[in-house]
Amino acid sequence: MKPSQSQERSKRGAEQGGGTQTGCLVLVATPIGNLGDITARALEGLKSADLIACEDSRVTSKLLQHAGIEKPLLPYHDHNAEMMRPKILARIAAGERVALVSDAGTPLISDPGYKLVQAAVEAGLPVTMLPGPSAPIMALALSGLPSDRFLFAGFLPSKSKARRDAIAEAARAPVTLIFFETAPRLIDSLQDLQAVLGDRRAAVARELTKLFEEVRRHRLSALIAHYEEAGPPKGEIVIVVGPPEEEGVSADDVDTLLRRALQSMSVKDAAATVAAATGTPKRTVYARALEIAGEKGK
Repeated sequence: MKPSQSQERSKRGAEQGGGTQTGCLVLVATPIGNLGDITARALEGLKSADLIACEDSRVTSKLLQHAGIEKPLLPYHDHNAEMMRPKILARIAAGERVALVSDAGTPLISDPGYKLVQAAVEAGLPVTMLPGPSAPIMALALSGLPSDRFLFAGFLPSKSKARRDAIAEAARAPVTLIFFETAPRLIDSLQDLQAVLGDRRAAVARELTKLFEEVRRHRLSALIAHYEEAGPPKGEIVIVVGPPEEEGVSADDVDTLLRRALQSMSVKDAAATVAAATGTPKRTVYARALEIAGEKGK
C-alpha cells in the first residue's frame, strides 16, 4: 500500500529528529522541577522555534529567561484550545516551526496537546518530539513496584463516589496503576484506593527532581496512617499502586473490603466495587454484602 501524503510528511518530520525544519510541530518536554533536567536538544528546539505554544506564559517565561531564550509565546490550554488550534495549524502550514510545551514535564500528559497533534496529523503537517522528563514514569521507576505493565490514569475525580468508580474501573487491569493527585485530597484518595483495591503495596512520590524529592513506599493502610499523623505533604504528587498479588483473594479479604465499603456505600454499590476490585462473581459478593448489612442491622 502506497503511503499517504500525510504519512510521508510525518515520516520526513520524524526522520529529521526535531532538527530545524520549517513547517513543523515540535513537542518539547520541559523540567518537572529541576531546571537542570532540560536537555540540550530541548533547548535547541526552543531556540529554533518561531513560536512557542504553552499552558501558562508566566511559567514558560521563567524557563526561557533561565536559558537566555527570547521567543514569542502563545497560550494554549483547556480554556482556549478550540480557538487557538486553527491559528497554530495555519502558522505551521505557512512554514513556521511551532514548539509545544506544558508547564512541566512531557506535553500531552493530562493537557489538551493531543488534540493539536491529532489535528496536525490529520492536516498532513509534520510532528516530532524532543523527549525528556515525565513525572509518571519517574514515579513508577522509583516506586519499586512492577513496571513491565502499567496504567496511567491521570487525575482522580474530586468527589468520592466518582473517584471510587474510577478506581474500580482501573482495578480490572492486572497492572500497576499511576495517578496524579493534589496534597489536600491525598488522604481521601488513599482511603478510597484501599476501600476499592484492598491493602495493596503502593508509593507516594512528591516533588520529583526537586530539592525535597521524596518517595514513600508501603501498604496503602500504612501510607494512610502516616499522612493522617503527619498531615498532607507539600508539592506535586504521584500515587503508584501495585497490581493484585498472586495469592488471590480469600473470602476473608472480600469480607474486609465489603465491611469497609459498606461504611460509606449502599449494598449495591459496595458489592459492585468489591466484585470489580477482586474479580469475585458479582452475585457472590452481593449475597455476602446483604448478609453483612443484615448483621449490622441486628
